[in-house]
Amino acid sequence: MIHDGDLSAIAAPIDVLGINYYTPTIVSTPADGTGDTRNDGHGSSDHSPWPGSEHVAFHLAEGKPRTAMNWSVDPNGLHALLMDVARENPGLPLMVTENGAAFEDTVDADGRVHDPERIAYLHGHLAAVQRAIADGADVRGYFLWSLMDNFEWGYGYAKRFGAVHIDYATQRRTPKSSAHWYSEVIARHGLPPEA
Repeated sequence: MIHDGDLSAIAAPIDVLGINYYTPTIVSTPADGTGDTRNDGHGSSDHSPWPGSEHVAFHLAEGKPRTAMNWSVDPNGLHALLMDVARENPGLPLMVTENGAAFEDTVDADGRVHDPERIAYLHGHLAAVQRAIADGADVRGYFLWSLMDNFEWGYGYAKRFGAVHIDYATQRRTPKSSAHWYSEVIARHGLPPEA
């Protein structure tokens, strides 16, 4: 229901636009007219996260590294998205409000969690944000998804996105290698050389 004043309130200019990016979504028109909305890495249920897309074919990018969600790792997609939004909305500040990846993280015999794939993912995507800023996008911030392993809507506790490993049985928290790396990025106000 619309109330008096609602339309003027929602017509107010926004202060910043949040952008969530994990992986590119590649789609096409299927040859037979029926789509496959389950070939997108978003779970195995009968319910698609893409309402109204039953006539769309989803494709996975070829030749790219993959996450535990089977998403392709493509930082260039984040750069392109930021630049497209900046061109279409000149003067609008942008913020990357979610960016991260799930990997098969395990605790080693010394109680540590090494996640070099996540570090490479973050390095590439933060470099893409830096390139977008250098190319004129007004990006004001970046938020890693996620600080800690948590409940993921399509997979429950089976996928680990966090920079901090959670032992769900004991609630023990173990900062992963990526957490230590990310804290160094913050402390130095920039990216270290790529490993």
